[in-house]
This record gives sequence, structure tokens and C-alpha cells, in this order.
Amino acid sequence: MIEELEKPEVEEDEDEAFGVTERLIAEVREAVEAGDKARIDAALDPLHPADIAHLIELIDPRERRALLVVWKGGMDGDILSELDEGLREEIIERLAPAELAEVVRDLESDDVVDLVEYLDEEQQGAVLKALDAPERVAVEKALAYPEESAGRHMQVEIVRAPEHWTVGEAIDYLRSDVELPDQFYHVMLVDPRAKAAGYVTLGRILSARRNVRLRDLVEDSFRTFHVDQPAADVAQAINHYHMITAPVVDDDDRLVGVITIDDAMTLLDEEHEEDILRLAGVGEGSISDNWFETTRQRFPWLFVNLLTAILASVVISFFEGTIAKMVALAVLMPIVASQGGNAATQGLAVAVRALATKSLTQSNVWRVIRREILQGLANGAVFALIIGGISWLWFGGPLIGVVIGLAMIINLFAAALAGLLIPFGLEKMGFDPALASGAFVTTVTDVVGFFSFLWLAGVILL
Repeated sequence: MIEELEKPEVEEDEDEAFGVTERLIAEVREAVEAGDKARIDAALDPLHPADIAHLIELIDPRERRALLVVWKGGMDGDILSELDEGLREEIIERLAPAELAEVVRDLESDDVVDLVEYLDEEQQGAVLKALDAPERVAVEKALAYPEESAGRHMQVEIVRAPEHWTVGEAIDYLRSDVELPDQFYHVMLVDPRAKAAGYVTLGRILSARRNVRLRDLVEDSFRTFHVDQPAADVAQAINHYHMITAPVVDDDDRLVGVITIDDAMTLLDEEHEEDILRLAGVGEGSISDNWFETTRQRFPWLFVNLLTAILASVVISFFEGTIAKMVALAVLMPIVASQGGNAATQGLAVAVRALATKSLTQSNVWRVIRREILQGLANGAVFALIIGGISWLWFGGPLIGVVIGLAMIINLFAAALAGLLIPFGLEKMGFDPALASGAFVTTVTDVVGFFSFLWLAGVILL
């Protein structure tokens, strides 16, 4: 008998999310219940601020309130800026103005703006009062820009250098007592009127000789963005052109700030997450929202879906006599609408994503329409043969297979057009295609599917 090899014990936590484990969550809960701040500090101090924020999001509201009471003074700006927006507001409301001011004191200007823009006047005043005068002016100026603009999301901490400087002069400047941002990737070059003239990466500065002019080392990717330009567009440009830093300029082309790649990726992630949630009709919901907020966000689109379902039922009611004469129609009818809805959802997801990334424009929309028509007809023909054959065998008659096959082709054709044209049309009219398309597309496929199937049945079978 061969003895089974003894497997080494491996300590695993299958529920680990980044640096947060179920064991860690349990430990923090126990420390909170015991009122042991030292134990909480010992558990959380080794963690990255993003992990601490994630842990706070995972525990329930009662535990969060208790944690803030026991862990008083433990919250800092880096953790606060990592929190989901809705949860961040909840935490901020529970911080005293003086405590909140201390939390944001060491943050970059763009992070401060992100935190204070939703505060009430008392909290906002306390935060601004805690900042140094230059920082306070920068934050107040940023808050004056439109909410989703580049000016609102830029950071004003910039390393500038005159374009005529040499590498040696730049290095000496960086090594002097000047206050530098915690993180920066470029030295921004400006002309005598403070206009952006280019940028040079730190790597090129460190690898060049001291007598080389900075203007001779500028990157080809340099381009500027206006303060009023949508921040999401700047983020897409950073991604598209493989930029690390996007200089932001005012009406006179003077350099006033930058949007860095980490902020751009955050903006893109938020845009993508927002589109996914809106396509599902759940607004900007979060796992940390309470039941009332979740209900409020989902109710409007559930109500719209109810209205569209009633419209589809009205179409069915026109053919009551046809259905009564042939019960098989009631059995097969949902198949046509379901396939059309699924096909439209596929096209809708692709179209909304293409619109968000500027891949679908006026110049290529007709080519994409032709593609969608051809794939709709092709898929419709294939599934028509499949469901037509199944229906023939199921109900013992070839004509019912012909009816459902033709209805399938018509509805998948309609689904292909609706999935593309509806979001494109809504976007051209200034509406958010991710938010409004789903209900319209579902209505089209339900109405077309039911009508085409029942009308063809009335003409061919009865």
C-alpha cells in the first residue's frame, strides 16, 4: 500500500481582496468592539491607503461609525481620496471641521478639490482655512471652473523651468531648497510670458550632459489642453498619445496646471464604470449604498421598463384572436423577442463603448451600420434555420417553422440597427447614450419581435 504523500499546509485566504483579508476584517471588528485604538493602528498601519479604504467600504455602516469613533485621528487624506464618492461624503460628514482640515493638509491641490467640492460651507471653509495661502488660492480658483473640466481636475504643483536653461541649471534648481511635488514626471518648459513651450522627462535630464539645452530634449508627444476642456477628453488623449503628463493652459496659453497619468486612469476608470452601471439602469450605485439609496437609483428605469413592457403587451393584444386559434404561437413568441433583445444588447454595448472612446463618429458610422446590417441578417438567417427546424419538429408543421424563421430574421435585423442607431442618435442630441439607450432598444426589439411574429402567423397560418 503506497502511503499518500503528506501535503504541506499552506495558509490561504480565499476571500482576499488586494491586501484585505477576511481575517484582517475580523481583527479590525474585534478591535473596534473592544475600543482598542492601538490594536486598530497595528492592523491598519502596514496597509496601503487604498487597502484601508477598501476595508472601510467592505464593513457595514454601523461598523464604520464605530470605527471612526474608536480610531479618532487615524483617517488621513490619502485614505479619504481613495474612498468611493458616496462613502467619502458619509465619512466627511462625521469628521469635525478641525479634524477634516488636518486630514487634507498634505494632499495635492487636485485631491483637495476633489474632496471639498461636495462639502457644505462650514466644512469647506474649515478646510480652506487650514491650507497655506497659495494652496488655498489654487483650490478656490479650481473650484471656479466647470465641474467636469480639466481646470477642476488639474494639479497646480508643477516643476517649471525657462526653455533656455541647460540641463545643469535644471539639476541645480531641482537640488536646491525649492519645494517640489511629491511625484512628478516632467520638467515643464515655459517662455518669458509663462506660456507652455514643451516638457522634458526626468530620465532625459539625468542622462544628458550639463551643457545641453532643455529645449533640445523636449518630447514629441507634447500638446496642451484648455482649462475648460472636458477632463474625460484629456484622459482619453493621455491614453491615446501614451502621455504621462498633460499640460493645462488658460485663455492666454499660460501654463496653469497638469493632469498626470494616474489621475487620467482614475478618470477613465470612473467613466467606464459609470457607463456599465448606466447600461444596467442602476445609475451611479455603489456596494456601500444603503437600501433606500439603491431603491431610489433603480426605480426610475424599472418604471420605464414597466411602461415598455406594457407597450409590448398592447401589441400582443392586437393579435388575441390569432393566438387563441393557435396555442403554439404563445409558446414560441418569447423566443423571438428574447433573441432580439440579446442581439440588441450586444450591439448597444459595443456602440456605447465606441462612442465613449471616440471610435464611432460621423465619418465611419455608415460603414459600421452596413456591418451591423450584414451581421444581423447573417445571424438572423442562421438562427431562423435552427429555430425553424426545431418548431417544425416540435409542432409537426413546416409553416410555423417558416413564420418564426422569418420573424427571427426581421427582429435580429431590427436589433442590429437599434443597438447602433439609438445610442448614436441620443449622443448627437446631447443625451447620455449609456443612460437612455437600454429602455428604447428593449422596446424596439419587443415590439418588432412580437408584431412581426404574430402578423406573419396571421397571414401564413390562418
